[in-house]
Amino acid sequence: MDLLEHLAPLWLTLKVATLATGLALAAGVGVGWLLARKRFWGREWLDALASLPLVMPPTVLGYYLIVVLGRNGWLGHWLHAKLGVTLMFTWQGAVIAAAVSALPLVLKSARAAIEGVDTRLEQAARVLGAAEIAVAWTVTLPLALRGIAAGTLLAYARAMGEYGATLMIAGDIPGRTQTLSMAVFDAVQMGDDRLANTLVFLISAACVLILVGAGQLLKPRYE
Repeated sequence: MDLLEHLAPLWLTLKVATLATGLALAAGVGVGWLLARKRFWGREWLDALASLPLVMPPTVLGYYLIVVLGRNGWLGHWLHAKLGVTLMFTWQGAVIAAAVSALPLVLKSARAAIEGVDTRLEQAARVLGAAEIAVAWTVTLPLALRGIAAGTLLAYARAMGEYGATLMIAGDIPGRTQTLSMAVFDAVQMGDDRLANTLVFLISAACVLILVGAGQLLKPRYE
């Protein structure tokens, strides 16, 4: 393997993790705000469902994604029949798998951060005539930003290391869907310890840096 082949899993991992984190951020903040500020029937069920990827075996999560997004899945069949889009064995499918896996980390952090915002500040904005969406954008989310950012960093690290669900839906195709985690496994299987050590160092260093950054964001403001 030449240098470009060595770097291909790294670039793909960064692309997948970045896009997956963006999806998880949008969904996690939205659901987190809903759980933190609204009371409705099934609220705890929604929280449990969105948190399942934290405790569910990755292969089981991957199987559910196949049931939904596969050629015969209810959504995958529609996408293929109507739009000609296939997510199985593509890097786009890997993005969705990583996003679903990372979602609970954003959701939990966002919910906790939003619940920590003083509701009196929100009420003051409403009294001044701000609409609900304006209150969320100008008061709630800015005050909860540090917690949301920390959760986003953790989600990015999770997306970088995702393996099981991604393997189930995207496969392990060098140059197309092979991420760093898969490349490490393949290198070990081939007995290429030098390559495995290099890849392990890359992903370990990235995760350590991300965790340090998340820890800094979670520190008390006046520590």
